[in-house]
Amino acid sequence: MSSTRPDFEVLIIGSGFGGLCVAIRLEQAGFPSYVVLESGPDVGGTWRVNTYPGCACDIPSHLYSYSFELNPDWSRMYPTQPEIWKYLQHCAKKYRVLPNIRFNSEVREASYDEAAHLWRVRTQTGDAYTARIVVSAMGGLSRISYPRINGLEQFRGRVFHSAEWDHGAELKGKRIGVIGTGASSIQIVPRIAPEAGRLHVFQRTPPWIVPKLDRNILAAERFLFRRLPGYMRLFRSLLYLRQEMVGLGYTVNPKYMRLLERLSRRHLRRSVRDPALRQKLTPAYQIGCKRVLLSNDYLKTLCRPNVEVVSEAIAEVREGSVVTVDGQEREVDALIFCTGFRTTDLLSPVHFSGRNGVGLNDAWRSGAEAFRGVTVAGFPNLFLLIGPNSRVGYNSIVFMIEAQTHYIIECLRLMQRNGASSIEARREEQVRFNQRLQQRMGRTVYASGCKSWYLDESGKGTILWPGLSSQYWKDTRRLTPAEYILGTVLEKDVSAALLS
Repeated sequence: MSSTRPDFEVLIIGSGFGGLCVAIRLEQAGFPSYVVLESGPDVGGTWRVNTYPGCACDIPSHLYSYSFELNPDWSRMYPTQPEIWKYLQHCAKKYRVLPNIRFNSEVREASYDEAAHLWRVRTQTGDAYTARIVVSAMGGLSRISYPRINGLEQFRGRVFHSAEWDHGAELKGKRIGVIGTGASSIQIVPRIAPEAGRLHVFQRTPPWIVPKLDRNILAAERFLFRRLPGYMRLFRSLLYLRQEMVGLGYTVNPKYMRLLERLSRRHLRRSVRDPALRQKLTPAYQIGCKRVLLSNDYLKTLCRPNVEVVSEAIAEVREGSVVTVDGQEREVDALIFCTGFRTTDLLSPVHFSGRNGVGLNDAWRSGAEAFRGVTVAGFPNLFLLIGPNSRVGYNSIVFMIEAQTHYIIECLRLMQRNGASSIEARREEQVRFNQRLQQRMGRTVYASGCKSWYLDESGKGTILWPGLSSQYWKDTRRLTPAEYILGTVLEKDVSAALLS
């Protein structure tokens, strides 16, 4: 048995909410031998990258934060991008994880060395690292998606994606085409419409939209949060319970979604008086099948005289125009793609190789699968944050990240107690877990028949957890050793490194 000692016991990929959470919890649990490789120049993940106008979160501020680092100074009920990024920078500094982060280090390849019981990791600059454990915390909103459109390469105006906002683009008085009507679009359109000369919103499928219960948080409220931490924690708990109640309709009984649908229809009627436009904006699928969006001003913005909603599909793009399938040509000076991310492409651009050199994407040819969304059979010592089937469509992803981080720490402690070189989910346990999971998925609103980023190309639900987040938390509180294979016992000096 080789006693090779790696550069680090734990290597974390990414420094967004997930990567920082793991790093902080490792520090607190007494696992100091770790490094975080971050592709960008600062922490923050998607909240550092996305700087488009109106960028904000659709989960309440006090819930979209770590349970161990509540923030009494949120300015709004729903947090904006600058505040979230500032919060993450604060956490990285307060919990002293910055010295362990290597910035501008984009991971390209990670392969498991079976003989040495460790991972070999290579970055885009050619830097090489070895680590006993690898934690992928790249997040699902980091790989942008561009649709295939004929002639796009010949367009002479400005073209950019919402996640790569061109702050140098002059939009005032311009003819602008916004492609997509997802979460970023409904935030961007109300901000740029007032200054645009003409704004064409190219809509493939209308989203269900409900009012956003957003407002400024009063100074008196922030004072109470600072002086009475227990009150702030109670406030957070009530917000969590409210979101969890919404989750009953998504995962337990889709009939409960009728209440949300009535709310959305009423919001549409009150916002849009024109019957023809309202018909264009009325979804024809069950609410919750796609992501439900929150906005108070998007629908009203579409009623402006300089805004047009185009529901016909795009046939091609020319040098200065967009042509739809009905033959109509619209001249535009700029194209903004609000077409989201490749959420089902969970690990690109990193190539992971496990036992016998098998690539993770090859192992997932029939759809991404993991055990409890965290570990994968055939890939020892690899942990995924927000891996397959561990997101929720109604509650805070930070809650799920904390549950998974706790589970990862428990795995490391099990390895340490047994002096094990590796830990790996048993394949039969993973198969059994995913069979039950997909059976439950079929009873949720996510599987009600529409096409969404919740499903992969084959129609399999690989993104969302098909139950309540509270059930996932319960399932990840304790580790069952019999569900895992522990590798050969390490020599004492190597085993001790897990806690030294």
